[in-house]
Amino acid sequence: MYQYTDFDRQFVRQRAAQFRDQLQRYQAGTLGGDEFKPLRLQNGWYIQRHAPMLRVAVPYGELSSRQVRVLARIAREYDQPSHEIFQGAVAAQNKLGSIQLRDGQAIASRLPTGYAHFTTRQNVQYNWIPLTQAADVMDLLASVDMHGIQTSGNCIRNITTDALAGVAVDEVADPRPYAEILRQWSTLHPEFAFLPRKFKIAISGAREDRAATHWHDVGLHLVRNGAGELGFRVLAGGGMGRTPVIATTLREFLPWQQILNYLEAVVRVYNLWGRRDNIYKARIKILVKAEGQRYIDEVEAEYARILEQDGAPHTISEAELARVSAGFVPPALDASTTCSDEKIARILRAAAEDDVEFGRWIQQNVQAHQNPDLRAVTLSFKRLGQAPGDATADQLDAVAELADKYSAGELRVTHDQNLLLPWVRCDQLAELWREARRLGLAKPNIRLLTDMIACPGGDFCDLANARSLTVAEAITARYQDLDELHDLGEIDLHISGCINSCGHHHSGHIGILGVDKDGQEWYQVTLGGSDGSALSGAPGAGKVVGPSFAANEVTEAVEAVIDTYRQQRSQGETFIDTLKRVGHEPFKAAANAVRVATARPTETA
Repeated sequence: MYQYTDFDRQFVRQRAAQFRDQLQRYQAGTLGGDEFKPLRLQNGWYIQRHAPMLRVAVPYGELSSRQVRVLARIAREYDQPSHEIFQGAVAAQNKLGSIQLRDGQAIASRLPTGYAHFTTRQNVQYNWIPLTQAADVMDLLASVDMHGIQTSGNCIRNITTDALAGVAVDEVADPRPYAEILRQWSTLHPEFAFLPRKFKIAISGAREDRAATHWHDVGLHLVRNGAGELGFRVLAGGGMGRTPVIATTLREFLPWQQILNYLEAVVRVYNLWGRRDNIYKARIKILVKAEGQRYIDEVEAEYARILEQDGAPHTISEAELARVSAGFVPPALDASTTCSDEKIARILRAAAEDDVEFGRWIQQNVQAHQNPDLRAVTLSFKRLGQAPGDATADQLDAVAELADKYSAGELRVTHDQNLLLPWVRCDQLAELWREARRLGLAKPNIRLLTDMIACPGGDFCDLANARSLTVAEAITARYQDLDELHDLGEIDLHISGCINSCGHHHSGHIGILGVDKDGQEWYQVTLGGSDGSALSGAPGAGKVVGPSFAANEVTEAVEAVIDTYRQQRSQGETFIDTLKRVGHEPFKAAANAVRVATARPTETA
């Protein structure tokens, strides 16, 4: 893992001290609410539906066990609302009713406290920390080189990448050193602190895009040209929200040394031309879509000026890349643990034959590694009774112990709201599985239907039109049979509580979007979305199956879609392949028939 320098550490701690002073002045009444708002946002503090929400930056998803223990402490000691606030939140939620199961049993919505939440952009959030304790929390984060800088506001946000970065077998080059260099360049960049809108960058170093780069404001792919030289394919203008757009390729190949100079041009042109009069048209995707080639030409002209007139000030030297890359050297492996392919196969085969569930876990949660003696293991944070991506304080402490024991003290937050252990020895897989199963973190459902993405939705977010977590829980409850899940195969289910798409519903094989109708919760279902991964194919937004569904119908609609897949699929065919082959119509008809069964007039979204 990259280790902060003395400068990094001093910077983060000074920032925490600065925030404490700002908070104290706000509490004393010498700093007004309008003045304090941008200051708290720049440090990751939002005011949500019931209480403040803190978003903690986790650059490119990497965490040390020491950092995870501090995140656990924050959850345990600070993520605790007052009794009045919590009771008010529960009362507000109860007015909305609950999603119903087939047998009529209601699923009680949960408003958990004392936990952390993993986001799709590899950050960590808390939903109940009182603002009066915010400065203490920032000091705790700074003690382990963490912060909330630029996790909010109209600036360049957290740089994300593939959770398998540095270990993936299909990797062209490790993207983490470049992500770290981008982090240092973008942090408090004086020119880009107040962009027209937020700005998100994702970088992939592998042949398969597991970072959803086409859905970002800027997507970067490490590639090699015909001469074997390393560089970047540069994309810009992707995004979800009200207008889902797939990013446009600006450059097929850019030498890696010039990536900062080129991004300076990309963001500068956006900063100059981006809409500031309309928040819904302020993202770079709107600019790139509207201007097309003209935008690309302006970027190229600005890039040429930066190189020729400014002297290419942000060119990355070999020495600087080597300095940063030194922080990403794989941990030393005890030579005595070296396993031959035959030995590995024997160990895994014997353990799998002894326990079917372990065999499934190996199949779904364990991935190949660049080092043949190691594996990457995903811990599943998707289970009944716990919102997708939520981790209690006790669970965080436990996974820190697992990381120390099995993964050189390192974990990764994944795009799918789980945690990954990147350095697990093959001969320790069975032992790790037993411990993870005891903790409830070994469910073999990675990439299956219940490994869903969901935003916090209307339970917490001021912007949401409907709740996401009750829908996620109802679907999870419906599909608890592991035999059934494995028979269905890989299905991406994504749920958003509003059009801002924090749950990435556009890119789900099945997407669910919460919409508001006269103060009531309704849900729109889309099919066929893709994030650009090998499983999903070319990136694109799903298509709406028809009018929206009432809260008590949405789970039935999803089940109708799944049943149609069972009827239509060929042997060995995945959900997304069946959908592409037979088209949307059979699935739409089955989902829309749910309304007939509930005998209500058709509504339109």
